Amino acid sequence: MATDTNSERSNITPPMRVQFRGTQDSRFVLWCKRIVFVTLLIAVLASVVVVVAGALSSQETGPRLTYIVTRGDLRVTVTEQGTLESSENIEIKNKVRGRNAVLWVVESGAIVNPGDELIRINSNFIEEQIDERTKYAHWSRSGAESSKARLKSQELQVLEYEQGTYVAELMSLEKELVVSKAKLSSAKDILSYSELMLKSGYLSQLEVEEKDFAVSQAELQVGLNRTKLNLLQEYTIREQLATLKGNLASTKATHEANVERAMADASRRDRALEEIQYCVILAERSGLVIHPDAAEWTTGPIEEGTMVYKDQVLLLMPNLSKMQVKLTIHESVVDRIKEGLTARVTIPNKTLSGTVSSVATVTLPASWWNGNAVKYDTMIALPPLKGLIPGMSAEVEILIADYQDVLTIPVAAVIEADEGNFCFVNTILGVKRRSLTLGDSNDIFTIVEQGLEEGDEVVLNPYRYYQPQTTTSTKPDEAANMPTPSSNSK
Repeated sequence: MATDTNSERSNITPPMRVQFRGTQDSRFVLWCKRIVFVTLLIAVLASVVVVVAGALSSQETGPRLTYIVTRGDLRVTVTEQGTLESSENIEIKNKVRGRNAVLWVVESGAIVNPGDELIRINSNFIEEQIDERTKYAHWSRSGAESSKARLKSQELQVLEYEQGTYVAELMSLEKELVVSKAKLSSAKDILSYSELMLKSGYLSQLEVEEKDFAVSQAELQVGLNRTKLNLLQEYTIREQLATLKGNLASTKATHEANVERAMADASRRDRALEEIQYCVILAERSGLVIHPDAAEWTTGPIEEGTMVYKDQVLLLMPNLSKMQVKLTIHESVVDRIKEGLTARVTIPNKTLSGTVSSVATVTLPASWWNGNAVKYDTMIALPPLKGLIPGMSAEVEILIADYQDVLTIPVAAVIEADEGNFCFVNTILGVKRRSLTLGDSNDIFTIVEQGLEEGDEVVLNPYRYYQPQTTTSTKPDEAANMPTPSSNSK
């Protein structure tokens, strides 16, 4: 029995061993297949990832490396930022002298009616000026009236002397002269008679000498009276008139000065009375009121407490039917901006068509806050349209030129060097260099006048193939053994 059992085991065991080995080999083969499959799957997925990544990279992040030259239209424009304003503004200026504080001001953008209060300025200083100038005006007027009375008195004194005192003195001296002459004549007659009586013996020599002495005194009196008369006519009257007229002139000048002072003080008083009315400014018509932009970057807005000066523009009332855009044009392109050019103006939620109305001939001062750029003020006239408010920002695109059916290439394909403008063209023989004659440009595309034809394939990354010219370099239009863009694009 034992022998039979062993024989049975010997007959059964080998097949079990064979089955075990077969199972192990099949598992090994299965694992190998799986490994090969996974490896192939990974390779395929890697290839797909590379292709997809390359496609996504070329579509989303990387620029195309070549461009087919075509003919088309080219618009050359200049785009700048500007601000809306009115070309016709009513300026409301400060008419109060000195520097005064603003007590109240209407809000910018308010709609007002005639008679509405716009701004109120502190009037304390003006009221003090009124009181002081009124006092000085009264004093000056008093001095003018006093000098006027003295002037009239001086004028009468001149007339009094010329027509009264002088005439009376002249007549008195003439009378005395006539009397002295009569006395002289009488004395001479008595002397003659006495001499006759002396000869007849009726009078003594002493009496005759007395008569002769009387004649001498009479002659002296006549000479004295004649001298007085001549002195009056030649000197006294001139001296008195010079004194009187000098006093008159002095009094007249003083009076004129007093009158001028009185007028000046009265004018200052009246001006102060007038200025106090300007401390409250009222609207003369209805419309929009805005605050003007600060002329200097250090000047703040007009608000309560702001100090304002005479003739300063406090408020503006713009004409909303005559709106324009103010912008600045860089000096590099200002020569191409002319009056009458069309412009597209983009404001929030609107696009308008405008026209260049003016270009400044004098540049704005360059300064550090604008990058020391030299720019010129330019105005764009807009059509009448509701909803345009001064101060709104606008983007302006001015059309400088519009070319039809021209050969263009991207600006990125052009190299500007000392030897001229050129690009690289992809041909069947590789990348070749081409010299170019260029026309106008809009910073994206440029017109090609000579050097390319329609259908040429230009390289968009020309600096990849650019080699600066040297004395031993090849011709500009030759590039040996240059790879095509397609072979190096990946």
